Amino acid sequence: MTNTAGTVRGKRRQTSWTQDPEGVRRNILEVARAEFVENGLSGARVDDIAAKTATSKRMIYYYFGDKEGLYRAVLEGMYDRIRSFERSLDLDALPPEEAMTRLTEATFDYHIENPDFVRMVMVENVHHARHLKASRTITRLNSSVVEVTRGIYERGVAAGLFRAGLEPLDISLTISALSIYNVSHRATVGQVFDYDMCAPDALARRRSMTVAAILGILRR
Repeated sequence: MTNTAGTVRGKRRQTSWTQDPEGVRRNILEVARAEFVENGLSGARVDDIAAKTATSKRMIYYYFGDKEGLYRAVLEGMYDRIRSFERSLDLDALPPEEAMTRLTEATFDYHIENPDFVRMVMVENVHHARHLKASRTITRLNSSVVEVTRGIYERGVAAGLFRAGLEPLDISLTISALSIYNVSHRATVGQVFDYDMCAPDALARRRSMTVAAILGILRR
């Protein structure tokens, strides 16, 4: 019975690969993301990932080369999603202060709604960004958020609303830092202060404070 069941699963996996290779690839990435978020790069095992997918360990290596290649592909997908989200906001149509408010609120909300992204960034920091350095895709993707911020900031300076002399990258990093902290430090802050930063009322306050802080930095 065991051999028969294994043969059936093998045939199903082969059929899935040949009929929908992109679907199989997406499935691998989804499972791998959960494993890397939960266990980090060092703790995640390709055997465990393969067991939870519609394919085999051999096919994971075929698609991604090795575990680090799979991890890098997960990172690239996560950065692609957040950068695509930022570009979709259509901020050029809004006045500068409204655009910066929208960018800040959207960034704050994105990190709350996508805690896996925050945790993967934390994992990559443990590895000193070694896999980010190896990815030309991520380098290209991440330039877009600075340009989005730069466009809003320069429009605000030209309109006499924002003070000159600030670096758009610093503005973007400050927005990101204030947004990420709610996820990255939720457990420790909850333990030390008995305070859930992600409770609805706390989130509303911190979201409002984040916008106020960014506009306070920018305004003349």
